[in-house]
Amino acid sequence: MALALKLLALWACVLLSSCSTAPESTLNTDITRLWGAYSPYFSAGMYTSPPAGCRVDQLFILQRHGARFPTSGASTTIISGIHKLQSVHTYTDPRLDFLKNFAYTLGVADLVPFGAHQSFEAGEDAYSRYRNLLRPENLPFLRASSSARVVDSATNWTAGFSAASHHVYNPPLSVILSEDGNDTLDDGMCANAGNSDAQTDAWLAVFAPPITARLNRWAPGANVTDAETYSLISMCPFHTVALYTIGQHILPLSPFCALFSADDFAAFEYSMDLDKYYGTGYGAHLGRVQGVGYINELLARLTHTPVNDSTQTNRTLDASPATFPLDRALYADFSHDNQIAAIYAAMGLFPQAAPLDPTAAPAHMGTWVASRLVPFSAHMVFERLACTRGAQYVRVLVNDAAQPLAFCADKKTPGVCELGAFVRSQAYAGGGGDGDWAKCFA
Repeated sequence: MALALKLLALWACVLLSSCSTAPESTLNTDITRLWGAYSPYFSAGMYTSPPAGCRVDQLFILQRHGARFPTSGASTTIISGIHKLQSVHTYTDPRLDFLKNFAYTLGVADLVPFGAHQSFEAGEDAYSRYRNLLRPENLPFLRASSSARVVDSATNWTAGFSAASHHVYNPPLSVILSEDGNDTLDDGMCANAGNSDAQTDAWLAVFAPPITARLNRWAPGANVTDAETYSLISMCPFHTVALYTIGQHILPLSPFCALFSADDFAAFEYSMDLDKYYGTGYGAHLGRVQGVGYINELLARLTHTPVNDSTQTNRTLDASPATFPLDRALYADFSHDNQIAAIYAAMGLFPQAAPLDPTAAPAHMGTWVASRLVPFSAHMVFERLACTRGAQYVRVLVNDAAQPLAFCADKKTPGVCELGAFVRSQAYAGGGGDGDWAKCFA
């Protein structure tokens, strides 16, 4: 019942178009919004203009890379599950028949053409919405974490931005932050951070056994495990985005998708919610401290003051105006879903009244939903506003949905914070994580 209610809430959003104003020409909306962090980008809310009397005078974009192939670890389990299903002589359900001639050809971790297309479109959209900020002498300043899929997303974003401007504005990718060193766009620096395995394994033990039993009935003798079932569900999104070719207007669904029900995908989504919550979000004892460095860089840019941070920042790069300028009107940083989740938590976005339960899905969809927070090509946007009242304000949007900012919101204008109040609200980051960073290495 809990899964069905959550599914109903998600589908109501889709069917009523209440959670998106973006074109759906490349998406099959029946199930793609139940794929957690593997969901193709969709708007989580309708973009609205700044309050009356205010205009955007500075912009900061934090963007996740576009759709990719499975990572090496995920690929191993996916291939194992597929080989088991292909090893049997007879299927009792025709939905498995495609496997008789199926060959696994996916790559490992790299951006797929659909992911490149997503990033290109994001660059086009950024230009269209914020072109009034641009001047030839003040181009957007771009950084990316060093993973190939992140760098490729950044360069496809710049290509889309340039194309939308008819090649008048051609911003370069100025800084690539090595993931082997200090990097505020990756979550790999906290040695004692731990992971979400205990929670996602607990949920797997709840939702996967009936699905596993069904697959093994359909393929007698396959002996698929629960872990392989999870990986086979993930083949629906991974194979779907891999099937896309440039020029297509519809994202063709993989035949793997037909093996699973809507409830199966809702359970899969909740596993992703748990993963981000207990991996680098509020549920991780050293999750949100991993977002502190980025927030301190954001505060420096917002206030045009030097970066004050002793956590993930690269102090050499951040001290140089060539590699960390403070005078740009538009900044774009390219990152990963786990790091973006840490930044949400460090900032105080999407707070939870109670921890997510790894043994039961919630009866109603909450605010910590991975497909809404960190889908492929997700973006978090900070608009600094200049208003007729004379003060500067900050507005935060996640996948186009304006955030309430209860921790500092202006009483007269909900959803915006006076700049000084916003800076003060980030005391956890400003204080270096209140000692949590040291625990990463103690």
